[in-house]
Amino acid sequence: MTRSYTPVIGLEIHVQLATATKLFCACPTGYIGVVPNSNVCPVCLGLPGTLPVPNARAVEFTLRTALALGCSVQRGTRFHRKNYFYPDLPKAYQISQYDLPLGLGGSLDVRTDGAVHRIRITRVHMEEDAGKLVHACGDGRLSGADHSLADYNRAGIPLMEIVSEPDIRTPREAREYVAELRRLVRCLDVSDGDMESGSLRVDANISVKCSDGRWGSKVEIKNMNSLRALERALDFEIVRQTAVLEKGETVFQETRHWDDVSGHTRSSRSKEEAHDYRYFPDPDLPPLFFEESWVTSIAATLPELPWMRRERYASTFGLSGDDVGVFLEDRCLAEYFDALVSAGVTPSRAANWIRTEVLRVLNEVGGGMAAFPVAAVELASLLAAVERRELSVTAAREVFDAMRKENLSFEKASRRCGIASGNLGENALKDLLQSVLEENADVVTEIRSGGDVKGKKIRFLQGLVMRKARGQANPESVLQFLEDMLRGEQ
Repeated sequence: MTRSYTPVIGLEIHVQLATATKLFCACPTGYIGVVPNSNVCPVCLGLPGTLPVPNARAVEFTLRTALALGCSVQRGTRFHRKNYFYPDLPKAYQISQYDLPLGLGGSLDVRTDGAVHRIRITRVHMEEDAGKLVHACGDGRLSGADHSLADYNRAGIPLMEIVSEPDIRTPREAREYVAELRRLVRCLDVSDGDMESGSLRVDANISVKCSDGRWGSKVEIKNMNSLRALERALDFEIVRQTAVLEKGETVFQETRHWDDVSGHTRSSRSKEEAHDYRYFPDPDLPPLFFEESWVTSIAATLPELPWMRRERYASTFGLSGDDVGVFLEDRCLAEYFDALVSAGVTPSRAANWIRTEVLRVLNEVGGGMAAFPVAAVELASLLAAVERRELSVTAAREVFDAMRKENLSFEKASRRCGIASGNLGENALKDLLQSVLEENADVVTEIRSGGDVKGKKIRFLQGLVMRKARGQANPESVLQFLEDMLRGEQ
């Protein structure tokens, strides 16, 4: 009898919250590229006699996320000490939440292969980050290093941990789950969700169930800093665990690290249980109690969530999946699109211009939509002129570049480019056509002699006219006048 194997996957996602200061002290949170151990104080180092003070903004951000995920928000919560020794943890304990997390329950829907699968959320809680070890060797890995250095700038950075139930069945589903959570935290403005810089880190718990009833132990995979790495690591681990069970051997509970270079997971240590950490309430931090009115006020400020926006863009505007995907990754970009549509631009033209021209500029200058200089109402005026065929797309791009480079309105940029809004008058257009025909007499002769069977010659003349008109002519009108003039009807 052929045996089958079913992966069972749950994810723990650590999200760095976008606060200005650390979770329990006033040290700044910007630690990347900073001189090691320069953003530290007695509180985040846990020196004797110091007292941590919870960051209210971090609590609010965690609450916003829990509400958006449909979690049950605890009216009272508290912090625990999670005790373990590691060189990057100067206090020998991490302040986290244990039996009273801020959010319980909830769910997130994931779309894969045209189907929607609901992933249940176990809990959403806060905790502080640990420091970072820098291993002295060429590839930065512990193995092969003769010593390591400790940088505590990251110690105390506020994290939100989102723990899922083991409802995920495929690596692809895991990838989409993380991608959707990243869209959510960006939409809520609680984190930049940047996996490359470590703002969003994923640990995966995976086991494989055999159809004969055997079930491998749960293995935790750490050190995945991209969606691709997550998917590859899970693919590898499914194959490895299946092979172990297929041979009749036992999959041991352990923590493994993902090596992106070799494409393998490797054993790190045996997996700890909760009791190994000897959790106890932090005596320096009193319990937190939330008033109902405060929770209600936070819920009232939630923006349109990614899955709501996805549905609206598809059903109301008929946008393609690719267009919707771009806007879901950047809420400011989506709001700019909404502003263009509200100003009268057709959704398809607005989406097309944002994906081509606006993103081109953002890629060139950086800084995101917050620094984009062209107001939506001004771009809407430009696109309206294109819609009315008063400007060609080529001319519109020239005006657009003037608008964004010199921070000009549509009207001023048009004048700067020498392009007036509105088509040329009929007489002016005919004069322009006549000059083009006179300058290209050989082409005219060839067309009139029947040598332009495929219409390439007349379109060549049309292009010359449009260039001379600087986009201020209707291409269809130009073509019609050309045909008439070449037949001698004008």
